[in-house]
Amino acid sequence: MPVGTTEQHGPHLPLGCDTIIVERLAHDLSAEFGVLTAPTVEYGVNAGTEEPFAGSAGLRRKTLHRLMNDLVGAWEAGGVKEFVILTAHGQDPHQEALSTLRTREARVRTVDIFAVPLSTEDEAFGGPVHGGLVDTSLLLYIDRRLVAQDQARDFQPTRRIARRYRHGAAKAIPRESPGSLGRPTAATPAEGSRLYQLIYDRIATRVFGRERT
Repeated sequence: MPVGTTEQHGPHLPLGCDTIIVERLAHDLSAEFGVLTAPTVEYGVNAGTEEPFAGSAGLRRKTLHRLMNDLVGAWEAGGVKEFVILTAHGQDPHQEALSTLRTREARVRTVDIFAVPLSTEDEAFGGPVHGGLVDTSLLLYIDRRLVAQDQARDFQPTRRIARRYRHGAAKAIPRESPGSLGRPTAATPAEGSRLYQLIYDRIATRVFGRERT
């Protein structure tokens, strides 16, 4: 089950950045391991912003939680015994909504694809930051036509801002930012390819049991 968001990621990335990443991963994993892929949930718990951004639309934590419980419950009643939820949005409220689902017997695993450090940007801010180097590199690799790299603007958040973003503060994205955090100008398709393969191999090994080569 790919679960994305519909929210701004700065002027250089599409609203569905998170959705595009997890949908591609889900289809690639499905092809290799022969598992069914559910229709993508394109809305999640968005990052709070000081200024509104046209097109962004999100759900409250409780709403996403109820939606996912309804979907998982319906599929479990139809015979599905195991679910793997993929998401590329690391905010605590979004993760909490996905990781506390209730089932009768079915197993549910929620996979935050950014759960471990992937770049030096992660080390500085405790994880990939919104619309930064990691997001932008992955989109350049998946489909560079979706990235307006000439509009990318760097905004280095303080650790306080990074923590507020991670914890889902009401105004986590400050007004002085372009809507993104981090260093998207440093992104490259080659870095995106490296990151995608690293993420893919980690999920294939830890979730689907593929042996390391």
